[in-house]
Amino acid sequence: MKSFTVLISASGLALVASSALAQQPAAPTQPQSPEMTFFVTSSGLGKGADLGGVEGADAYCQRLATGAGAGAKTWRAYLSTQPVDGKPAINARDRIGAGPWRNFKGATVATSVDDLHGPGNKMGMEVSLTERGQKLPGVGWAPNVHDVLTGSTMEGRAFPAGDDRTCGNWTSSTKGAAMLGHIDRTGLTDTVEAHSWNAAHPSRGADGGCSQRDLVSTGGAGLFYCFAAN
Repeated sequence: MKSFTVLISASGLALVASSALAQQPAAPTQPQSPEMTFFVTSSGLGKGADLGGVEGADAYCQRLATGAGAGAKTWRAYLSTQPVDGKPAINARDRIGAGPWRNFKGATVATSVDDLHGPGNKMGMEVSLTERGQKLPGVGWAPNVHDVLTGSTMEGRAFPAGDDRTCGNWTSSTKGAAMLGHIDRTGLTDTVEAHSWNAAHPSRGADGGCSQRDLVSTGGAGLFYCFAAN
């Protein structure tokens, strides 16, 4: 005897043979890491440094974390903002909680905010994995996407008003520039800045430095760091 399963749709009932259901391919599932508290976004939002402000970036971190099974935490993007129109600056280091933080594979990224920004911090390609547990291609890879948006100094603090280092506080893809870090801590020169995970150099390009084209041309993709704040 052939068995059937009843499916209810908006148009009514339908009988589907169980054998037919069994033949349907399973939907692909994203790798899960519910204990993860840090990752680099596997992709950008596609609008250059226009992330919808820090609120839009936070929401994107939350969405990617939820897809990886770690959505029960409060996620924050590691981004600073500059003072404008009477609004005070925001330091990236003040947004991300107290730590400790672990990546997709459970490796400790940092034990505290001071550890994260200290000279012996563990940041780099081996620990800065995406929410899927993948390494991102750096210098020597094609394409190279090692640039990551931060808008921050090496200490994780905001820049003063004046020269734009946050692409209009993450709302512009046409004007300004963004301070970038190097996920792999590798650059074209052997300087402290080139080895910095959060303050390697400002963005630049034909459109000014904030468009998707500009970010790609200097070795990026509009990626940023996400930390669980609780």
